[in-house]
Amino acid sequence: MHKHFGIGFGMSDQRFVWYPPMETIQASNIAKFLHLADVDDYDELLKKAEKNPEWFWKLIIDRVTFSKPYSTLLDLSGGVQFPRWCVGGEGNIVLDCLDRHQGTSTWSKEFLVWEAESGEVVRWTYADLHREVCRVARSLDRLAITVGDVVGLFLPNIPHAIAAFLACAKKGVIALPLFSGFGSNALKDRLEAAGAIAVITADGTSRRGMGISMKAVADEAVETLGELKHVIVVRNADIDVVWNSGRDHWLDDLVGDESIECSTVHLAADAPLMLMYTSGTSGKPKGTVHTHLGFATKMLLDVGLVMDLKATDRMLWMSDMGWLVGPIVAAAVPLHGASVVLAEGGPDYPDEDRMWRLIDDHTVTFLGLAPTLARSFIRNDGSQIEKYSLTSLRVCVSTGEVWTPEAWLWTFENVCKKKIPLLNYSGGTEIGGGILCGTVIHPIKPCAFTRPIPGMGARIFDESGKQVLRGEVGELVLTSPSPGRTRSLWRSDDTYLDAYWSTYPGVWRHGDWAVEDSDGWWEITGRSDDILKIAGKRTGPSEIEALIAGTGLVVESAVIGLPDPVKGQAVVCVVTVKRGVVADKVTQNALVRAVVKGLGPPFKPQAIIFVDELPKTRNMKVMRRLVRAACLGHEPGDLSALVNPDAFGLLRDAAATANLK
Repeated sequence: MHKHFGIGFGMSDQRFVWYPPMETIQASNIAKFLHLADVDDYDELLKKAEKNPEWFWKLIIDRVTFSKPYSTLLDLSGGVQFPRWCVGGEGNIVLDCLDRHQGTSTWSKEFLVWEAESGEVVRWTYADLHREVCRVARSLDRLAITVGDVVGLFLPNIPHAIAAFLACAKKGVIALPLFSGFGSNALKDRLEAAGAIAVITADGTSRRGMGISMKAVADEAVETLGELKHVIVVRNADIDVVWNSGRDHWLDDLVGDESIECSTVHLAADAPLMLMYTSGTSGKPKGTVHTHLGFATKMLLDVGLVMDLKATDRMLWMSDMGWLVGPIVAAAVPLHGASVVLAEGGPDYPDEDRMWRLIDDHTVTFLGLAPTLARSFIRNDGSQIEKYSLTSLRVCVSTGEVWTPEAWLWTFENVCKKKIPLLNYSGGTEIGGGILCGTVIHPIKPCAFTRPIPGMGARIFDESGKQVLRGEVGELVLTSPSPGRTRSLWRSDDTYLDAYWSTYPGVWRHGDWAVEDSDGWWEITGRSDDILKIAGKRTGPSEIEALIAGTGLVVESAVIGLPDPVKGQAVVCVVTVKRGVVADKVTQNALVRAVVKGLGPPFKPQAIIFVDELPKTRNMKVMRRLVRAACLGHEPGDLSALVNPDAFGLLRDAAATANLK
């Protein structure tokens, strides 16, 4: 038996594909924390944290630096919907990300290595990061941008994206991270809704070898924004720009090249750090509000404790600052004194094997990726992964959407080499991190999450608000307050209460459909708004999508339910086929047979629709509401979160010829 921390399973148990070696368990951050918390195992920690959340959160919060101690850890006088944390305390996330490293060996350590599409490489130590953060912070000072002001960050994946984020934090300015690929309308909508008075952007960036003028997009977005007074521009791509001398400022001209020291502003512990807009998978994007204390605490818990990030790690998690992973990388890496590998552009350009090369060239130990990215590699026959050893990796983390077994197993076998854990991580922008996650001390099941993250109070409820039994699918809810959760929605308490608190009194409804299996492992089966009810039986889209993926014919699919007078809903599958597979009647019939064999005749798809790509958000989540709208011929609504807006129209055209009833 393989038994550690109260977990016992036979090593030949076919339910699991990876078991933690004893040395991994003993060296884990979790093992040290369990000893600190004086509990025997992880499940006992979960139970104790749920019973006494203040006890648990104090253990995490004690690792945060306070310039003034708090008087009350948790104040619920405003209701569980509006908790106040560390009342009376003061601090700043930069105290832990940067200031505490001064005078230590970390100061001269490499913080980041950045690679451009051109192959240019830039390296910063922690001292370099501090210098650049101070330069951006001083530029904010010189423009009289101060505590509580909102500043948009419209930057590509360059070192100054991290420097600008931390500079805003250092001065008490509220950062508004924005996707670097946004068009002017999407950019304008978010800047306007947030009341931003400035935006930091770059002259341009390179995408798949093409020069893109980000300054031009910003110019168009801010043209009619009366509140926005300043556009600060970072030199990055040597692209000519149009200049508004009364509004625009080169960062270099504001601060020059001299060495600049800049003090960190001490703020109320619960002061806003950033506004993050949701991706809009279930409607119009919403502005979530995250605090200095809350985000620091959540990163210490999620990334440090549960995912096991160490100071010796080098992280590669290709993301954009406009998706929550961007700020996660910007905060979690320096919080733990680790290093980060950044890459401007995509993982498969200028060479399809770029991601694998980055891992080997820069000795990456901690890799983050999304299921969609894994499927794109499968579509390209692995993108030459066999050329690379990837032996430096010790942890791989995935997030973004639900896995199919085929894609998960491909990643585990080809990226992890079956030797390191593939930790699934799920939560959301509103949470400031995760709700469920794998760990390095538990066995791994494909596509599953080991446990809830401690302190979140995760449960699964039925429609009446009762906790379901193991094996039953229900709504994922949170019954405990947590510091990382959004404080509300920006300037919209009513929308916040309606979106998350109106279903179950005093309980957060997250909007995901989940199930806990007989062993205690969890799965997310999809957004609860996407759940299908066929002939009286509920099922998640992922169950059908897994059957389709199992044929080996498709790269990815989106399954939706359309109104049916007999069954209530009928199954429609929108798919992209693998290279070399013909999108014809033969393939269509094979996919239909797979679904019927797996779930029975009532689930026989009404239609299989072939497309070149599915509509996806900027963080690569499939937008099923848009798939449904296209199939029904409805107006799409907000498309600003799409990375590929043309996909909606093409899907609508394909659906129109599919004879959907």
